[in-house]
Amino acid sequence: MYNILIGGAAGDGIETTAVVLEKTLKSIGYNVFSMRDFMSRVRGGHNFNKIRFGNKPVYTHKRELDGLIAINEESFNLHKDDLKKDGFIICDPSLSIEHPNLIKLDFKSLAKEAGNVRAGGSVIIGTILSLYGLDLGKAQETFKDFFPTKILDANLKALSAGYDQVKKSYEIGKEKDLSNHVMINGAEAMSSGALAGNMRFYSAYPMSPATTLLNYFNNVKEDANIVVEQAEDEIAAMNQALGAAAAGARAMTGSSGGGFSLMVEALGMAGVAEIPLVVANVQRPGPATGLPTRTEQSDLRFMIHASQGEFPRMVISPQNHKETYHQSQRAFDIAQKYQIPVLLLSDQFLADSSSVIHMDEMLDHKDYLVKELEQDVEIEVDENGVYKRYQYTDTGISPLKHYGDKDYLVKMGSEEHTEYGVLTESGDVRNKMVNKRAKKFELLKEELIEPLFVGDENPEILIVGFGSTYESIKEAVELLNDKSDTKYAFLSFGDVHPLPTKKLLKYSKIAKRVVSIEQNFDAQFAGIVRQETLIDCKPAFLKYDGRQMHSEEIIEALEILDKEVK
Repeated sequence: MYNILIGGAAGDGIETTAVVLEKTLKSIGYNVFSMRDFMSRVRGGHNFNKIRFGNKPVYTHKRELDGLIAINEESFNLHKDDLKKDGFIICDPSLSIEHPNLIKLDFKSLAKEAGNVRAGGSVIIGTILSLYGLDLGKAQETFKDFFPTKILDANLKALSAGYDQVKKSYEIGKEKDLSNHVMINGAEAMSSGALAGNMRFYSAYPMSPATTLLNYFNNVKEDANIVVEQAEDEIAAMNQALGAAAAGARAMTGSSGGGFSLMVEALGMAGVAEIPLVVANVQRPGPATGLPTRTEQSDLRFMIHASQGEFPRMVISPQNHKETYHQSQRAFDIAQKYQIPVLLLSDQFLADSSSVIHMDEMLDHKDYLVKELEQDVEIEVDENGVYKRYQYTDTGISPLKHYGDKDYLVKMGSEEHTEYGVLTESGDVRNKMVNKRAKKFELLKEELIEPLFVGDENPEILIVGFGSTYESIKEAVELLNDKSDTKYAFLSFGDVHPLPTKKLLKYSKIAKRVVSIEQNFDAQFAGIVRQETLIDCKPAFLKYDGRQMHSEEIIEALEILDKEVK
């Protein structure tokens, strides 16, 4: 398994080079995981992409580098300490860089000779492929699929020119047949999962890092036969989605934390009016503008408690790209069955990173199926044709009809209401309606998905976490269990509200200590574990600098904890 970094300034073509390289590696037959780290600026600054690849599955990034492609000296200075002793550096001859395994590559001149001064990234890709002895012919086929005809020839020449600059220096192992695999990023996984969940309407106002959802839906709206609206702000986006859902469409809106803040009042409307709705929050560090292009897990409690009053909702924080696809699809089924808002909690790292997944894993949805509602309730209508939209039932779930139904007159609003949807201030009716809505939350608890488990069945240290930290913590736990006398286990939660507790209660009774690892300052998930189970859960490692944690620093934190325990 190899890990390389391509670094430079915004405008240097870092992103295009990385995208083409990862697609090329996958087409040749190697598993790939890639992640992006970029500043909130159009030009300048320091951006980089990490690409980890090999003939075994890989689902997370790593700190230690096998190769560094430094477009400028800043990239070398910032990342040289992460390079292995036998790692290589590729840089332009004009840079003042010294290293035993330095490859001076005049990619600008070679691109110009190939016929396009902007084809330097293709030169670099050719050089990387040659270092690993990879098939140039397969790379050329990928280029033909990626580049428009008018610039294809120049980029093919640049690729070959880069390939000829070096000889094979590293063994990577035999390639695999990945024709039945797909390379997908988190935004694509969430969007395609929503379409699999029969989403018909999406509205949003652009806000990083959630804009990729809007872009995806806008690109496929005609083929998918969906309505996509770019609203004037997040308040309008949320209300548009509410209107579409009230009219019978499976609807979704999305933003980041700041935009979700503006949606909160309308979220309460979804709660009291019992409107099925899916809302995505692709987190970035706050408060306010915060770090617009970075990642964090600091909106967890906000999502659980957003909006005034009390009403049932579900919060799901998918752990990886496969989970994001399935949980996005499941969110629509949960929202529709229980007539509640379902909140998808992703983050910049998960949305912008990419991995290779077998299509069978994407198509096998059986572990995420929502149970059929076993309820036979006759719809009641008054003399004016108004039906009991909020009819009392044993489950709290009322028969659902929509605005525009030709047979029923539907009334709903933001006020507390009677069974017919008519405003009321009756204390007795208020109590009944609150209890009715609460019944749905209790029923929802019966079909929660238990957390993913990794590690030893008899752990001394039990780690809990949620969302996108899964793959890094998983890798750290597996490495520690291979080399340490201390036994570790890890529970990664996707369903976070309501909180599934069966596995947590089981393994917490075995472990000497229960700790959390999170991407926030307040150890929010540890607090939720204590609140819901009374388990003494304390943070072992918290990271909140806007950069995704990796396995090496998790191992360092857990080894310190191990010494304290002993």
